[in-house]
Amino acid sequence: MDQHLAKALGSAVRAADPDRYFSALFAPAPLRGALLALYAFNHEVARVAETVREPMLGAIRLEWWRETAQGAAQGAPRNHDVARGLAALFATGRVALADIEALIAARSFDSSAEQFADFAALETYLDATGGGLMRMAIQVLGGEPGIAREAALAYGVAGLLRSLPFHNARHKLYLPLDLLGAVTLTPEEFFAGPNDMRVAALLRQTALRARDHFAAARRGPRPGKALAALLPAALVPVYLKRQGREVPIHRRQMALLSAAMRGRL
Repeated sequence: MDQHLAKALGSAVRAADPDRYFSALFAPAPLRGALLALYAFNHEVARVAETVREPMLGAIRLEWWRETAQGAAQGAPRNHDVARGLAALFATGRVALADIEALIAARSFDSSAEQFADFAALETYLDATGGGLMRMAIQVLGGEPGIAREAALAYGVAGLLRSLPFHNARHKLYLPLDLLGAVTLTPEEFFAGPNDMRVAALLRQTALRARDHFAAARRGPRPGKALAALLPAALVPVYLKRQGREVPIHRRQMALLSAAMRGRL
């Protein structure tokens, strides 16, 4: 990957996804460009739902990215920095088109009217989106993708808690219906009542799930060469401790550095 493209992708990821950007800096220099290309692509498909008002428009946009990925895999990328980054990523031979397409397909939920029946369905979605991304990042680094699940779920659940105000504003429900039912809360009441005690109970239960997954990730094997791919999950305790408040970037950088020095989450 040429330096101009790597710099452009790095700037885009730093602005849109600083957690993964700063984590990527702990990867070996020759592999950072591939990681940044992967993360830049992920941001593009993750934000599709933010840019459309109708599920059909979201499906059309995701199809554009699927065709873009196919072209990049064939060495004929569109005139777009992320498309060129994907072509360079595929050229490494470390990421398969099928995995990129699976990530795109999983993102169809974001712009749909669908809801999750239970936590297992939510975690399946998180494993397919953030988990799929983390597994590909591990493959870029030459690690074992199987170690990603718990770290990805911990980071995914914590990230969901952080993004709830945004999703609630557009009336998109990510928390599972059975969890709402357990505190006798309807989706409409959830959207309307951020100060409702039942909402607070719901968020506490969700945070416990993130903590459980983080604890399981820490009990797992040392990530070794895959560490940079798992590093975003090192921020889970910080995010849960400051739930509802923004975490300054320097505090996140310190948490990432601490985990990198330990060689594990």
